[in-house]
Amino acid sequence: MASTETIEQVKQRIEQLDPAEAEEELKKGGVALVDTREPTEYYEAHIDGAELVRPVDVDDRIEEVVPDRSQRVILYCASGNRSARAADQLRELGYENAASVRGGIKAWEAEGLPVVMPEGMSTEQRMRYSRHTLLPEVGVEGQLKMLNAKVLLIGAGGLGAPAALYLAAAGIGTLGLVDDDEVDESNLQRQVIHNTERVGQPKTESARQTIEALNPDVEVVEHRTRLDATNVIDIIGDYDVIVDGADNFPTRYLLNDASVRLRKPVVSASILAFDGQVSTFVPFEGPCYRCLYPTPPPAELAPSCGAAGVLGVMAGVMGLLQANEVIKLVAGIGEPLIGRLLLYDSLGTRFTELKVRRDAECPICGPGAQEIPESELGKFPDYELFCAG
Repeated sequence: MASTETIEQVKQRIEQLDPAEAEEELKKGGVALVDTREPTEYYEAHIDGAELVRPVDVDDRIEEVVPDRSQRVILYCASGNRSARAADQLRELGYENAASVRGGIKAWEAEGLPVVMPEGMSTEQRMRYSRHTLLPEVGVEGQLKMLNAKVLLIGAGGLGAPAALYLAAAGIGTLGLVDDDEVDESNLQRQVIHNTERVGQPKTESARQTIEALNPDVEVVEHRTRLDATNVIDIIGDYDVIVDGADNFPTRYLLNDASVRLRKPVVSASILAFDGQVSTFVPFEGPCYRCLYPTPPPAELAPSCGAAGVLGVMAGVMGLLQANEVIKLVAGIGEPLIGRLLLYDSLGTRFTELKVRRDAECPICGPGAQEIPESELGKFPDYELFCAG
């Protein structure tokens, strides 16, 4: 077969069946059904009884799957092209009775014929998340993990806004939002989950409306409050991963200490002017926030964005890196930023990675840290005083 040959020329040489014709033959029995797609496509949806033989494996595996060259063989793929070429390969290998399903499994499903689908995902979800499930590292299993995950975002502002948008789009099943602020005009330069019409509206409500419009699969839980020592254990205890977008040091230290006590991973980021940083803290697998910053920096070295300003897109860059870390943690893929601090300089478009080790003297996660009894889990020091000092 010439390499310049078109698929239409190949199809003229082989037998093609409409989906209904193929189904009728399969009902009668005695037919070998072969799926000529990739494994990720097969696991997403396939015809019952099909044996998977990837296009690159046809020559090597077909005799193992169909040893009798006189047996009836029906092949299908996504749209009928790969299976047509496979049927032509079988013809050249001496198989006398091979046919391809015209239009593939797409035509099969369009005619309402049954397919085997993974449990836990609807037809709409398979379509929505198909670009995830096609990734071998994610697949259906990874997507189901995301759909069942609960992620809490501390702050629905600069970092929380882009992180929430992409986590919602990715299909994180439950997103909790902690924020007691309202949308202000000065927020709109970087907090892309809000809009002009929602100025004056609570940020959690505005974010919820955007998320629900983006992906109805996602349940949004509003925590219209400020995280403090009286509520932190109750709030974060219900979630699998926490996204730290706090804008002050007392909240960051409180969140760190509480998350270590409850063994909750935290993806933390911060931005100021043209610079940002991000790291992932998984209790007792790597350092915690206090290992990195035993004490807060002096106020003059860490002014707020309101005082020093911030480039709007910095929030997007760092917030999306946080979302990426969350997805890796939830799906169990890749190499999270555990023990690594990633710095970003937007003016130079440069990333710098620093190694961070657990502090043996850390009072929160170090070997000498005291075990907190359950009755004391919700008791914390005065972080305002600690950071002021």
